[in-house]
Amino acid sequence: MFAISPPNKPPHAAAPVAEPELAEASGSLWQVPAGLLGWVAGTALQLWQSALWSQVAYVLMALAALMAGWALPRWLRSRRMLGARAVAVLLLGAVAGFGVCGWRATSFAAQALAPELEGQDVRVTAIVAAMPQRSELGTRLRLEVESAEWNGRAVVLPTVIEVSWYGGAWRDTAGVADLQRVPPDLRAGERWRMTVRLKAPHGLRNPHGFDYELWLWEQGVQAVGYVRAGPRDAPPERLAATWSRPVEQLRQSVRDAIVQRLALGAAGADDAAATRAAGVVAALVTGDQRAIDRADWDIFRATGVAHLMSISGLHITLFAWLAAAGVGALWRRSSRLCLAVPAPAAALVCGVLLAGAYALFSGWGVPAQRTVLMLAVVAALRISGRRWPWPHIWLLACAAVVAADPWALWQAGFWLSFVAVGVLFATDFVAGSAQKTGARGHFYALLREQWVVTLALTPLGLVLFGQVSLVGFAANAVAIPWVTLVVTPLALAGVFFAPLWSLAAWALQPLAALLQWLAGWSWAVWFLPAAPWWAGVLGLLGGCLLAMRLPWALRLWAVPLVVPLLCWQPPRPVPGQFELLAPDIGQGNAVLVRTAHHTLLYDAGPRFSRESDAGHRVLVPLLRALGEKVDVLMLSHRDADHTGGAAAVLAQQPSAALTGSIEAEHALQALRPATPCQAGQSWVWDGVSFEVLHPLEAETDRAPRANALSCVLRVATQPGASAAVGAADGKVVSEGPDHRDDPVVALLVGDIEAEQEQALLARSAPLRADGLLVPHHGSKTSSSAAFLDAVAPRTALVQAGYRNRFGHPAPEVLQRYRQRDVQVVQSTHCGAAQWASSQPDAVACERDTGRRYWQHRVPE
Repeated sequence: MFAISPPNKPPHAAAPVAEPELAEASGSLWQVPAGLLGWVAGTALQLWQSALWSQVAYVLMALAALMAGWALPRWLRSRRMLGARAVAVLLLGAVAGFGVCGWRATSFAAQALAPELEGQDVRVTAIVAAMPQRSELGTRLRLEVESAEWNGRAVVLPTVIEVSWYGGAWRDTAGVADLQRVPPDLRAGERWRMTVRLKAPHGLRNPHGFDYELWLWEQGVQAVGYVRAGPRDAPPERLAATWSRPVEQLRQSVRDAIVQRLALGAAGADDAAATRAAGVVAALVTGDQRAIDRADWDIFRATGVAHLMSISGLHITLFAWLAAAGVGALWRRSSRLCLAVPAPAAALVCGVLLAGAYALFSGWGVPAQRTVLMLAVVAALRISGRRWPWPHIWLLACAAVVAADPWALWQAGFWLSFVAVGVLFATDFVAGSAQKTGARGHFYALLREQWVVTLALTPLGLVLFGQVSLVGFAANAVAIPWVTLVVTPLALAGVFFAPLWSLAAWALQPLAALLQWLAGWSWAVWFLPAAPWWAGVLGLLGGCLLAMRLPWALRLWAVPLVVPLLCWQPPRPVPGQFELLAPDIGQGNAVLVRTAHHTLLYDAGPRFSRESDAGHRVLVPLLRALGEKVDVLMLSHRDADHTGGAAAVLAQQPSAALTGSIEAEHALQALRPATPCQAGQSWVWDGVSFEVLHPLEAETDRAPRANALSCVLRVATQPGASAAVGAADGKVVSEGPDHRDDPVVALLVGDIEAEQEQALLARSAPLRADGLLVPHHGSKTSSSAAFLDAVAPRTALVQAGYRNRFGHPAPEVLQRYRQRDVQVVQSTHCGAAQWASSQPDAVACERDTGRRYWQHRVPE
């Protein structure tokens, strides 16, 4: 790849080499990376498919590529065609990668849960395949199914399923309340017989959001659900304890021992700080990332050290290095062993094997698999005596990881890992002769490497996460050596001597205090709107160019490359128009209303658990990705499926005003005083009018149910609004809009029911609308015929969870909309839905934008 001549001899004075042999060697040198690059590119291309082809087509592609590769040297014998041979190898590698990945995908997709088994009670016999995850709601189990029975006959289920065993009061899909049996202390490797109710994996689909379905696909899980453990169900039975999962059993024992020792302490008193420290130590030892508290994850992400607080590639690499050094030192003590196998080779093999054992003990997560494969590739090259250029080594490791896990290409960790390694390879090659020896030289080298990685990965972090930690360099400069050289070794050594876990937790305290202090700075994290892919590619090139040891005249070209990424602003509606974006938040409501310069968020979605809600999981990331500054948060009423994410939104939007139908004693009032929403309130933003139609002021004190107080918001365009923006913006409107042309109207109604619908009709409220948020998620108690006739919507949006326990939307309600030729858009089918006043007949669905074959298709 790089031809470097000795400094005292001109290039032509080198040893004579026959020109044909040199050409043949050069061609062979290029064929290997061409094939590897083709494999990666073909695999990546297959991942872009929206639907899978037949398995036969993929098998034929792979076989054709294999046969053509075998015959290629005979077809292209001429040395003048070495370039063509490299191109042919590239194409054949791409075809082979495409075919093999497609074949694996079709094989896995064939094991999916049968649609007729969704929502049915199935009796299964299964092994607890991974250590259970406990929470305040119950226990999460990953099961390996051995047999299943439904309605007295044997059925086939996916091999691996995930279920939750809830304890206490619980409502099933029919809305019937049951007192569920509290889950016992389940152990990995146990065989159980239990009744489960399953459904296909169905995640929330939002712009720039997390792909939950891909994550489960990569984990090998094709069905999720819950255990039926009520008094009317057959009780779960523990059949036997097996040795089928010895590693998981050991991991669970170690995790429980850490929690028992650190969280409860010698006195047995549960302390919040000790529990959080125990979670970090458990994550470092066993890879159980769910043990870490969400507040701690927020601090780690804000300071850029999240990669250190679980089993990462850095930890496994360090473990491999230490293991290799130890084995090499012991190996050299035996002359007989050194004669049989050289000490360096034995150290490399043992280092990789022990690192693999450590990765297996940590749960064999995807990052751990990538690291072990990369170490194995590098070790194999060194043992075989091959001295490949660094791009060849980098490509080989990349291709090996992609061959083992093709879907890793869709994970942020893959790109962060390989970009960082590639940049370090490149900069170390250029600057290798400039390194100084000694402790000071190594210290400066570590700082330089950290600085290089920070420069290169900052644009990539902005592309993948929309944020960059401005304190990350300082935080990592302290955290990397402290966690890697002090905390992690103590935590691992605690497996053999438990008191060392207490030392590890104690060592975490000063680091946690420093990170919390850094995360508390107002400018600790820089958030930017999500830029298009081309701006991300340019920014990544700019970051890599800036990190290289090149003349500043060349490195300054990085500035124009990163400008589009740093200055990108998402498009907004033009003055006089507005857009609705209804995120996919499950069973709840949340609608983002955007005008040219203002934003209103109507409701904030549900709360999923103590540590998870729609605000943290969906709305806050979405608002950051869109670069939105919320002016008003309107909560239609106090129910948790409408206010669950409000606290997170208010924390991220300090200037947002709060309004809605929530009582004075509500917990949100302590975060920000709320102004009641009442009929008659109205204002104009950018030529778009907003008017509250319900509730009346007199109704707020006597309504028996929270649903009856739902804020009904009418949003409408105004003819000639563009010219009136400056005069009307933000002012109360006392007269209705100009009706020379019919305005485009959206109606957001919360959970009003038939009684409130009739009251609006009796008051002759202006209900006609082009877009309607279906009342109460499509409940039987709402969407009366008279109300629908008065609204006469073109499009109706239903926000409800997939196979929710309330049965929303009700079939008879959907039938009423169909009878009126209303286009009904359900979030379960559509994902996040975008509707614009400029095109009131069109709805853009996130599930239709960039669809991939692993994503769930909801049957009609």
